[in-house]
Amino acid sequence: MRQKQRILILGASGFIGCHLFKELSAYFDTYGTYCKTNTFKVNKRYVHYDAESDDVVELLKMLKPDLIISAMRGPKQVLNTVHEHLCSFVTTESCTLYVLSSANVFDAYSKYPSYENDKTLSESSYGRYQIHIENKVMRLPKEKWLIARVPMVFGNGSPRFLELRNQLFAQEPIEVFPHLSINITYVDKLVQQLHYCLNRKKMGVVHLGSSDLILHEDLTKALVDRLGNFHPLYKRVYTTNDMRYLAVLPRDNKLPKHLQFSAQEVIEHHLEPMS
Repeated sequence: MRQKQRILILGASGFIGCHLFKELSAYFDTYGTYCKTNTFKVNKRYVHYDAESDDVVELLKMLKPDLIISAMRGPKQVLNTVHEHLCSFVTTESCTLYVLSSANVFDAYSKYPSYENDKTLSESSYGRYQIHIENKVMRLPKEKWLIARVPMVFGNGSPRFLELRNQLFAQEPIEVFPHLSINITYVDKLVQQLHYCLNRKKMGVVHLGSSDLILHEDLTKALVDRLGNFHPLYKRVYTTNDMRYLAVLPRDNKLPKHLQFSAQEVIEHHLEPMS
């Protein structure tokens, strides 16, 4: 008889998925998928899965997970079909679905931050795709799903961190948005928050970002200062003369104090000066 809860992380070879696998694997019967990164092939807990050619239902029938965590990236149409199959599976099986979404589901709202129960509206194709996925998931029974909306994710090895580092080394201009107010997160805290949600069987919508806001320009300059003695050229991009917001703040579904954090903590955490 299986004792530990079995978890399947779709996209476990990605930046967030890999950290989530490490966070959960010591406590749960955890499996993850990889597609193109063969370094995961030696780990028997990682299963090869290509969303464009493989049937996710066959994978689910083989592993029989109690919880599916979707942290996948890829072509929108392919992932749309995958999530249709996930929702169908969760409907008929004793299984729960966690989906990682983002602040982009609110990118049409610019005059204020967004909270868990606010109506979603997006001007971007990526944001509209995420809304489409969220709406599928929300049609499931309320005890079957959790949507975690996440802002910009930082930490050593994060795509945003690597992009900034590469721009500094290449001495390229760095774009900043002076009137954009955002909240942010870092991967170590994010996976702890998701672990807590799992342990407490939280359902519904959660916003997993810093509890305060920071201007995009101030954030970028603070990260550059943290990384070393660089003096880049900043390219200021003004999309409006007014302050605009792209932030997912927690209000209705707050986590405990020890899992809350500030934007300054994100800047200071795991961001070491580069040689």
